[in-house]
Amino acid sequence: MFKLIYNGEKEKIAGKNMFGEAIKNMVEQDPQVVYLDADLMNSIGTAGYDLKYPDQVFNCGIQEANMMGMAGGLSAVGKKPFVHTFGAFAARRAFDQVFISIAYAKNSVRIIGSDPGVQAAYNGGTHMPFEDICLYRAIPHATVIEFTDSAMGASLLPELKDRPGLTYCRMGRKNAIAIYSADSKFTPGKANVLREGSDVTIIACGMMVAEALKAAEKLTADGIQATVIDMFTIKPLDEEAVAKYAKQTGAIVTAENGNIVGGLGAAVAAFLSGTNPTPVIRVGVKDEFGQVGTPDYLAGIYGLTDGDIITGVRKAISMKK
Repeated sequence: MFKLIYNGEKEKIAGKNMFGEAIKNMVEQDPQVVYLDADLMNSIGTAGYDLKYPDQVFNCGIQEANMMGMAGGLSAVGKKPFVHTFGAFAARRAFDQVFISIAYAKNSVRIIGSDPGVQAAYNGGTHMPFEDICLYRAIPHATVIEFTDSAMGASLLPELKDRPGLTYCRMGRKNAIAIYSADSKFTPGKANVLREGSDVTIIACGMMVAEALKAAEKLTADGIQATVIDMFTIKPLDEEAVAKYAKQTGAIVTAENGNIVGGLGAAVAAFLSGTNPTPVIRVGVKDEFGQVGTPDYLAGIYGLTDGDIITGVRKAISMKK
């Protein structure tokens, strides 16, 4: 069960600190857990772990493709690998090795791609993954998750330790808007309904969950009641929740910090088109490359704000039969 604590304020623990603590606990508690990083340990809260736990933690250097191959091999001999690098490198740079050495070979590896979408900020377009959800969704049997905040990450990471197959997790390194209490629990593949409304359903993931809640609050002033769903598991999609609320509200808006081509919105629209055709407006990056800027500035440039969700809601409602 989860407890919603959203009030628009940022969480007290940064994503990288949560991650470093979770990895340390798993390495110490389970000798089969191994952690691999592509020379970004200083950036993700795991600095020095390779020296403290030399038999379980490996800094692979800036060799992301080789790192994925190593992770596949470690899984093949019974280890439980967690792998981290920036989302851009976890997706485009090492995609073939992930596909063949991990997924195709039926190995079980948990890949963490940090700084998703506009959260890559000053690292710019080369480091800004708008396409990672699309790429990982295309891998057969893969699980794709985006942590909404650190409370979710802290709860899910240990749960993923024994999950079979390939799991890709998007996560931010800094302080997210707090959505959940620290004692919340989550089930991969099961969406969280954060707010009930009768006029429209907003389905969001990652940093866009906070924007969706903000938009829903503002919409009440105009008499529009919005359901807000945190679809933190993008694959497998919680089709039961999508079908239920599409039927109840008759209009859907999706919101994601990534390309709408092949992302969360595409998954929702594809499912509904074959089951219960419903107006779906996708809020997200409209097939663009990244650029340098603050996350807030980039969110405005790419249409990732509560205002963009509100615009999408009005359009979706106008399209109802």
